[in-house]
Amino acid sequence: MSERSDKIKAFNKNRLPSIIRLKYSAMRENAFRFYRGTCHLFYERIASLKTMPKSPVGWISGDLHLENFGSYKGDNKLVYFDLNDFDEAVKAPVLWEVVRLVTSILIAFQTLEIDGEQAMNMAALFLKSYGTTLIGGKAMDLDPRTSRGITGDFLRRAERSSADELLQKRTLRKGRKLLLDTSDERHFKLKKELKSELISHMENWLSNNSDSPYNYRVKDVVYRLAGTGSLGQKRYLFLLKSIRKKDRYLLLDMKQAYSSSIIPYLDIPQPKWENEAQRIVSIQKRMQHVSASLLSTATFKGEDYVVQELQPVKDTLKFKLIKEEYRKLYQVIDDMGMLTASAQLRSSGMDGSATKDELKAFAIKTGWQEQILNIATEQAALVCADYGAFQQDYRNGAYENQQKNKKKTEPILD
Repeated sequence: MSERSDKIKAFNKNRLPSIIRLKYSAMRENAFRFYRGTCHLFYERIASLKTMPKSPVGWISGDLHLENFGSYKGDNKLVYFDLNDFDEAVKAPVLWEVVRLVTSILIAFQTLEIDGEQAMNMAALFLKSYGTTLIGGKAMDLDPRTSRGITGDFLRRAERSSADELLQKRTLRKGRKLLLDTSDERHFKLKKELKSELISHMENWLSNNSDSPYNYRVKDVVYRLAGTGSLGQKRYLFLLKSIRKKDRYLLLDMKQAYSSSIIPYLDIPQPKWENEAQRIVSIQKRMQHVSASLLSTATFKGEDYVVQELQPVKDTLKFKLIKEEYRKLYQVIDDMGMLTASAQLRSSGMDGSATKDELKAFAIKTGWQEQILNIATEQAALVCADYGAFQQDYRNGAYENQQKNKKKTEPILD
């Protein structure tokens, strides 16, 4: 078994065994999916690179790649396109964020066998947009009025979507009751004891948390399967019903918070967060233009969770879309560069992060964009080599013990 597989298994050892087998299976799909599931391997390399250009320390989402931007409804009920995953968020050199995104472009295009020159053009466009926005010193945002192309399509679809459509996709009626649909491949049944504990916990949270929709009551809960890197973390989907309005329902996602996988490779002091969920939510609120609806934290059985409303539509740049629409990607890649820089500008000067002037002074310097392109090219090749070794180890049974776990039809018990 390769050293990389040892590290992958060690990193995932505290996750739910019944879900980890699904994570490893997902990571076999292609090199891009493998990259999404191994953020810790990427930063282990980046932290040791002597060729990495120095950059100011700022807030980063940590796991930035092409599929971690998306459209969503904010807590002001308007829709936006922005960074949308903050599980790994920390204070770090701002170029660590940039090189992870650029590497994801190169891996995606290589996996899809799209011309290498096209990939380099896209990567260069992202870097140009990122640098130009930092130099401008003003954080910007995207909504349906200001967006174009694929991004605009995402936002207009999110604007038209409704909670009723989401309920139809996620629920079914049993007699007079509306319940979460466990025939959905994303939903897993829970053992009765755990389900009862979760319902009691959420009822208490709804009654006592100032950020909660207090006029709702819990009707059902399931384990929710989503993402790639976060597969194996405890994650639950609650169906809530209004006690004031007839047939008014709400879906809440509650996701376990782990420490950032980047922390072991950083010597930069971090704030003393109350817990890991508080870290994630606090940095997300700093970096996003508008936070996702009902974004908050909870503690269940001594473990910390991030809570937010499940979105009716949460469009991301799916891998398949890259293949089908890559000639239309220039606008969305330009948007991503602007949004990455805007998130860093928006959170600048907080808890020791670089100021806007420091970010601008850095961006004006020459040479760093070419250096990032070179490093990303090297990293993309290394990730693809790791993916090949992972595939071989998987076939040789290195992950066998974690493959032989519960079937989809069996309930989850943490």
